[in-house]
Amino acid sequence: MPATSPPAAVAPAAHWSDGLLAWRDRLLGSARFRHWAQAFPLTRWIARRRAAEVFDLVAGFVYSQVLLACVQLRLFDLLLAEGPQTAAALAARWQMPLAHAERLLRAAVALRLLQHRAYGRVGLGPLGAPLAGDAGLAAMVEHHAAFYRDLADPLALLRGDTGVPAALPGGGLADYWPYAGTDAPHALPPERLAAYSALMAASQPLVAEQVLQAYPLHRHRRLLDVGGGNGAFACRAAQAAPGLQVQVFDLPGVAALAQQRFAQAGLAGRCSAVGGDFFQDALPVGADLVTLLRVVHDHDDDRVLRLLSAVRRALVPGGCLLLAEPLADTPGAERMGHAYFGFYLLAMGRGEPRSEARLRELLAEAGFIQVQRLATAVPLQASAVLAKTPE
Repeated sequence: MPATSPPAAVAPAAHWSDGLLAWRDRLLGSARFRHWAQAFPLTRWIARRRAAEVFDLVAGFVYSQVLLACVQLRLFDLLLAEGPQTAAALAARWQMPLAHAERLLRAAVALRLLQHRAYGRVGLGPLGAPLAGDAGLAAMVEHHAAFYRDLADPLALLRGDTGVPAALPGGGLADYWPYAGTDAPHALPPERLAAYSALMAASQPLVAEQVLQAYPLHRHRRLLDVGGGNGAFACRAAQAAPGLQVQVFDLPGVAALAQQRFAQAGLAGRCSAVGGDFFQDALPVGADLVTLLRVVHDHDDDRVLRLLSAVRRALVPGGCLLLAEPLADTPGAERMGHAYFGFYLLAMGRGEPRSEARLRELLAEAGFIQVQRLATAVPLQASAVLAKTPE
């Protein structure tokens, strides 16, 4: 059954561009025109590029599964550590038929994950090299297995039937992110939180470095990292600003893991963790900087407004909120926002990708002022927005 009833259909008003675009669509949909464009020298390159782009959309799932297989086999890490390998050596290591190993390697070469090397070997390619030795990227790729189960029937997902088909083993993203499907996340047992906590810790460096490069923390005295997981970013923040007091606020089971991390890192004197639910419990007060890293897009507008209002109340007058996550409509990464995160968050069961403009509206409604976008080195991974509370 759909989660909500669809709105009544209303005929939209016609626009002057409709006729022109309809003519374009008929032209591009015409087999005769396509054959002409493929043969004509001045349009041939456009026709071929468009055909390749369409095929990539059709074959994209296969490409992602080739990547997943390489990550599961730890192929990129192996080639980084031991250098180029032959297909026979890899097949023996993987206990895989040689013909199947060669098939995987040829596919990875075609996707530029690998490249051919001398003496019949393969080595890292330009797209595989950044994945080598990066535990965060590997964890992101591997956890997509749950996402793919949700997408096995995209129409069922869109209509509100989020149950994973019985023929597919394992759960979907709602099981992977258990807090998204409950109104009592503070009651979740630690074992239900382990998988997502591990992923957040592994992938946190991707965001932490972007944030620390974009904004100097040393100008603040006390940082509250809301939804800070097991303390990965808090540790980096404390190391980057030796005079900073750092506190994590997250679910009780996760906060306990953060406290352990602080002790292991020798930071227990400056770093602490408090357990709670930031939608039900008051946030610790007194910080002059609050961070929300990859938290806001996991929730709908009403919840986000409640969270931002709670953050404003917790901050000292003139304090700052530093919010970082991938933003929809990021120039050069538009597909990441609405195509990827739009469906990812739908499968997770909560949240939506937002543009900078929408975040500014929510921040203003929550009482923040002087909102500004901070430049990050790789906006695809994270964009940063800074806002202040009134003095």
